Amino acid sequence: MKSSIDRFVRLLVILTVIAASAALWWPVGAAAARIKEVAAVQGVRSNQLVGYGLVVGLDGTGDQTTQTPFTTQSIQAMLQQMGVTVPAGTNMQLRNVAAVMVTTQLPAFAQPGQPLDVTVSSLGNAKSLRGGTLIATPLKGADGQIYALAQGNVVIGGAGASAGGSKVQINQLSAGRIPQGATVERSVPTPLQQGDVIQLDLNASDFNTAREVARVINGAKGEGTAVAVDGRVVQLRMPANPAQRVAFLADIENLQFDAAAPAAKVVINARTGSVVMNQAVTLNACAVAHGNLSVTISSTPVVSQPGALSGGQTVVSEKTDISIAQQGGSLVQMAAGTRLTDVVKALNALGATPQDLLAILQAMKSAGALNAELEVI
Repeated sequence: MKSSIDRFVRLLVILTVIAASAALWWPVGAAAARIKEVAAVQGVRSNQLVGYGLVVGLDGTGDQTTQTPFTTQSIQAMLQQMGVTVPAGTNMQLRNVAAVMVTTQLPAFAQPGQPLDVTVSSLGNAKSLRGGTLIATPLKGADGQIYALAQGNVVIGGAGASAGGSKVQINQLSAGRIPQGATVERSVPTPLQQGDVIQLDLNASDFNTAREVARVINGAKGEGTAVAVDGRVVQLRMPANPAQRVAFLADIENLQFDAAAPAAKVVINARTGSVVMNQAVTLNACAVAHGNLSVTISSTPVVSQPGALSGGQTVVSEKTDISIAQQGGSLVQMAAGTRLTDVVKALNALGATPQDLLAILQAMKSAGALNAELEVI
């Protein structure tokens, strides 16, 4: 019995060693992705809507009409439509009204009567939109047609108070949302039921992805169903029966395929200094020297006071001191790295800040040591 247990333990140890070593040499398979995650049906998309309106009922935090004349003009036009005539030359000092822009997204297949969330943003110098109510505002598309109508109470996610020159504010008070504050009045036609061919647009241009998408679709729906036109477009032959097209696209969207590794790319945010790179980034062997140069200029006021009864005047001048400090940068040799962890270790060895990495990565790219595409946003 004991020998059987010993043999079982030895076998378990051998299997554990084989599994651990296989993790080192066995190639990592490509990540599986669904077609709906990398492509979209052409024409099936959302549309931006925008409108100009008024928010009323504010507690004295609205626009200062002397500095925002368009608010006064909007109020006069609204009152005139309601049969109220404001005498010419009337100085309207309204603190409870604010001019706003109303924006929302009209989703694909939206039908009349469907509610939409809207965002309300102050257009003038209103201090806060808290407690305000948006008056009926038509929302238009890029073609100038009205597709929705918005109205409701504005919800603000901040708070603030001011008195005696002091002010306390939490979050943003000049913008808010109206949940289900708009109603769709007109739908947008889609090409889903038009023609016999529909087009899939890939989110990123890649010939391998287009080929794999067409191959998987043809394998599931029959040869000739999908054709990869280029690196971004895949054309589909739709069923003749319109009632079967929804089920056809539902099946295609959930098909899985082996997505190829993305192209090596380093994204640099020049405003914040953020540097993000994907796992395909590699380095060639190179040497980098990094040092900092700082220039400090300080100015100190100096007062020259004349002597008593001298008839002179007091003169104020400035004493300026300029200092320059430069930190020595040693030459750091960076070995070739084939993994993202190697690249991170090599860059950390420089001891550079994210702002310094912007220049270092650009120089490494110019020297041919960085195998990646640089994108500055």
